[in-house]
Parts: sequence; C-alpha cells; structure tokens
Amino acid sequence: MYRSSDLRNEYKVLSGMISLHRIKGIYTCRQMKVKKVLSLMLLALWLKIPAKTQEVTENGSQKMQWFANTKLGIFIHTGIYSVNGIDESWSFHNRKISHAEYMKQLSGFTMERFDPAAWADLIRESGARYAVITTKHHDGVAMYDTRMNELSTVKATPAGKDIIRPFFAELRSRGIKCGAYYSLIDWTHPDYPGFLRDSAKYAIGNEPGRWERFHYFLQGQITELNRLYQPDLWWFDGDWEHSAEDWQAGKIRDLILKNNPGAIINGRLQGFGDYATPEQNFPVQRPNYPWWELCMTTNDSWGYQPRDQNWKTPYEIISIFTDVIANGGNLLLDIGPKADGTIPAEQVRILKELGKWTCKNAEAIFGSIPGLPPGHFYGPSTLSSDSTTLYLFMAGTPLTQIVIRGLWQEIEDIRVVGSGKKLSWKNVGKISWSPVPGLVFIDVPKKITDPYMTVLRVRLKKPVRLYRGQGGLNL
Repeated sequence: MYRSSDLRNEYKVLSGMISLHRIKGIYTCRQMKVKKVLSLMLLALWLKIPAKTQEVTENGSQKMQWFANTKLGIFIHTGIYSVNGIDESWSFHNRKISHAEYMKQLSGFTMERFDPAAWADLIRESGARYAVITTKHHDGVAMYDTRMNELSTVKATPAGKDIIRPFFAELRSRGIKCGAYYSLIDWTHPDYPGFLRDSAKYAIGNEPGRWERFHYFLQGQITELNRLYQPDLWWFDGDWEHSAEDWQAGKIRDLILKNNPGAIINGRLQGFGDYATPEQNFPVQRPNYPWWELCMTTNDSWGYQPRDQNWKTPYEIISIFTDVIANGGNLLLDIGPKADGTIPAEQVRILKELGKWTCKNAEAIFGSIPGLPPGHFYGPSTLSSDSTTLYLFMAGTPLTQIVIRGLWQEIEDIRVVGSGKKLSWKNVGKISWSPVPGLVFIDVPKKITDPYMTVLRVRLKKPVRLYRGQGGLNL
C-alpha cells in the first residue's frame, strides 16, 4: 500500500502532509487535498522533466486545466495538397513530384463548398472540446490573409478566402477551443535554408543575413496570427530541422504570451512548450510531461488522399482513446477535407460514431483523472476528480465477470454508464485474519454491453485506496 511517507522518502521531499491525485498512475491513501505546485514538483521528479520544460509547466499549470479536462480534439489538415490527393508538402520534399508541379495545385484549391458551421457542428457532435487547424504547412501556403507575402488562400488560390477566421468564429460560438497549427519550416520561402530531402538552398553559417530575413517573416506571421485570431492553443511543427537557439524558440514563446497570456503551446518548440505531442504511435511509457496529447490519423494520411482507404474503425479509435485518457492524455484525431471544402464521408461517419459513444459516456471521460495502475484492472480506467468514483472501460466482451484487485475502499454501488443499470458484485478471497483486501468480481450480463465499449461506474464510500503489497500480512 502506498503511503505519503513512502513518497517523501523516495523523492526526499521534506514537507508536511502530501496527498497527490496521481503520480504516474499510483494513488496515495491520504485525504486528497493537494497543493498544485507541490504536486507538479513531485510529478516532475517522477517524470524527469527537462529543466526548461519543468519551469514552463510549473508556471502554466492553471491555464493548462482546460486542456487536461477536454480529452478529445479534432485535427484538420486542409491545404492545396488535397487537390491531387498527395502527401502534404512531403511529396515534393521527398522528390515524388517536383516543387513546380506541387505548387500548380494552387489553381485547384477552390473551397467552394466550405461550410465552417458544418465543420464546427461535426466537431461538436464528435464530443471534441477543441480543434486544431493548419494555418500554414511546410509548403508555405497560408490558410489566411497573411501580409508577410503573397502565398495565401486569399491571394493565390481561386478560393479567395480566409479559412481560419470563420472557422474559429463557429467553434467559439459552440464553446469549442481553437488551436492553430503552424509549421516553423517553410520549404517554399526563398530565405528558408531547407528545400528538398537531399539538398538545401544555403547554409545558415554562410548567409546569416538570409536566415535573419526568414526570422522576420516567421515571427511576423506568428505575430499576425496571434493578433488576428488569439488562438487558445499553438500547435507548432517542423522544429526538427534546427535547434531551439536557431529558431529563437524562447522569443517565439514570448511573442505569443505577451499579447495572448492564456495560450498554451505544444511541445514542438524544443523545451519552450507546455505539453508533449507523440504522433501516430501510442506511447508504451507515459511521455515526460504532466500533460500530453496523441495526434493520430483516421486512416494513414493527414491530408485528403482518396487512394488511402485504410480507415480505422470506430472501435479501434475508441480503444485508443480510452487508453490515452487512462494514461492522463488527450487524443487529437485528424481529418483531411477535400479541396472543395467537404469532409470525406468515412471521416464524417467515424466522428459521428465516436460522438454517440462519447456523449453516452461523457461522465467517465471529460474532467476525469487517470485510473488504476497496471495489475488492478485489465483494461483502461479513469477516476472522478475527487477519486470517489472509478470508471472501468471494458475492452471486448467479457464472458460473465470482470475483476478489480487490491481495492481497499468499500463499494457504494456499481452501475452501467449511460443506462444506469445496477450490477451485482462480491468480494472473493478476503481472509478474516488479514487486513489485505480480496478481489472484487463484478457480474456483467451480455445484454447490457455497448456496441463499442461498455463503461461501468463504481462508486466508492471514500476516495480510492489501493493495496500494492505482496499478499499475506505484507502491507
């Protein structure tokens, strides 16, 4: 059984009573009255957060609360690459086609059926509480009316319109947070050194003046996006091509927060972001940030590619999503609209099916904290913010029963989320002469199961306490 004194000894924290909601999925057995700064310090020690990142997250813990509570976001990759349905930016960078051929797609990007209200309605229906849209990908084409050059959907495409402004307005009218994806790199800009996978325009050391001119452009676009749209979240990309010092990452962060202090920034600003962003692959170990987000496609492509029909099923996405939130993260699920502004039918179906499930099980998802550590329940789980209600996500269809191990607290009742159906349970293996808790077996009738994943609500008489010993009298 974990005690606050064990934590103090392990982390050499000389303080009074410590009570954390979580430290990498392990719960204490004291009353849960935690000072946020102390919690974050302990979490940083456990996760070994780099010094700069630790400073950023400690100072930003309050503004990160909405992000921690939202759990689900929708990523939107819209751009000229949807005209031919090819790899966004990478198709010319990797020499699949020439840069000139790639840029010809500007003439086909019409967005003639773009309906920002319909996009926002679909996002709300999915259950997502925030959305992130590309404002400029690596190809340099801005999705808004930039004044820093002529390469935008307003000036260089038949769409002739700002995509970001009306979309953000529709999101905000529905209470959905707005995120701006922005690529630091710009393979089209004449003053950016990178271009093709195996060649560059110039070396920074040889032409520092060109690099400074690009910084003026880069920081100018970031400043105008911040001024025009006040994004709730900045989602940077492309940082791998240069160091934080080369990017002037600290200055970029300061530029944003000076006039938009509530904005949060993803971890792709090399130590100056607020949360981690693993991509596509589910992390086996929790990322080294207090907050994290898995960004993932609905098929295998970020942008619209009609040849890619390898769609994830709603069950697969729900399974991934529950694993993410059980480990304290968010899921940022991607869709790629067509060049006319419509969203592929399969992506609409996926988001609608996801929305049916998230709406039904909202209490187990939004505002929750990570659930039981491995070994206590074979499946994802979450807890209510006061740790008195445990939510069990039943992956697959159990034959007759599921089991919880090492639960000290008495159970008030167990019900199926969404229907309120009451379930029976019993304690097995509780020995009268031992204080060690037994096993809780819960009866799960087949008729109550959800088509995708059933969620059970286990109400406890007191905040959760877990036995972590080796059996017998070993506490």
